[in-house]
Amino acid sequence: MSALFAATYPKRVLQLILFGGYAEGAKLSNDMEERTAQRVKLWGTGALIKTAWPSQATNPDAIAQIAKFERLSASPGAIKALSLLNAQIDVRPILPSVQIPTLVLHRQGDVQVPIELRRDLAAQIPNAKFIEYPGNDHAFWFGDTETLFGDIEEFVTGHRDSSSTDLERVLATVLFTDIVDSTHSAAQLGGQRWHQLLDNHDQLARQMVEKHRGNLVKSTGDGILATFDGPGRAVRCALSFGTAAQKIGLPLRAGLHTGEIELRGRDIGGIAVHAAARVMAQSDSNEVLVSRVVTDLVAGAGLKFSERGSFALKGLPGRWDLFAASV
Repeated sequence: MSALFAATYPKRVLQLILFGGYAEGAKLSNDMEERTAQRVKLWGTGALIKTAWPSQATNPDAIAQIAKFERLSASPGAIKALSLLNAQIDVRPILPSVQIPTLVLHRQGDVQVPIELRRDLAAQIPNAKFIEYPGNDHAFWFGDTETLFGDIEEFVTGHRDSSSTDLERVLATVLFTDIVDSTHSAAQLGGQRWHQLLDNHDQLARQMVEKHRGNLVKSTGDGILATFDGPGRAVRCALSFGTAAQKIGLPLRAGLHTGEIELRGRDIGGIAVHAAARVMAQSDSNEVLVSRVVTDLVAGAGLKFSERGSFALKGLPGRWDLFAASV
């Protein structure tokens, strides 16, 4: 649609940027009916992450998030109709009429849209600049985004930001939560009831994090990621959130760790984030687990902790002493 608009209204468009696209939908698959049937069958499970975002295909949080996105965005019938309509796209006749500066971007291993289709697209647009990137994600927001965004910035503005790329780092307590056995619950309750519960869960999360003066970084699909500048408030938030969620029939598990995090726009990263996620993975239903550093920092704050043992956390060095929190 953007190429068609640019060709039709060249005076209203300064530049055109195309990422992960194609000119002829029929070339996406030798058997579009079978491809569409498979997509409809898997819709709402998050399994399609294997072709759209392969780098995240083993990340349970990403799978849950994509599954929720699918369920909230379209019904199986709607996605079938959209897929079949997309297969009919053929903009080859109008591409030679695109006369504005055009940047065509694609990842070399894109499973969703083979790079040959993008090369064919770029070749038909006069003077289009074509850049290939390593990786196999169809989504532009995964992979080497720094290089990608730098190329876009240079194309749009004429220069690339040369300022320091050092990430801002701060000390924070990181909280991860997750709905226990969410896939089974969704299957039992049915789509409409489950969506309503998820909406209630998200509303509770916002209220609890705000009440304890935290920062709700994002929803992870069936849970949340939040940060706090005080570990005591972080633990109390996790306990309160768990209790409130129980009352609406959603058992939660939570994990907390305090350490240095990297601020990446609205998102965060760093070892402390990974550690909190790994701590949560060891938590049982309706349990809040914390690392030893959290217990040391909240000594005398009126919180109680019971030893849960020493664990090897995936991807992290050494063994970690974990504790179950209570008030």
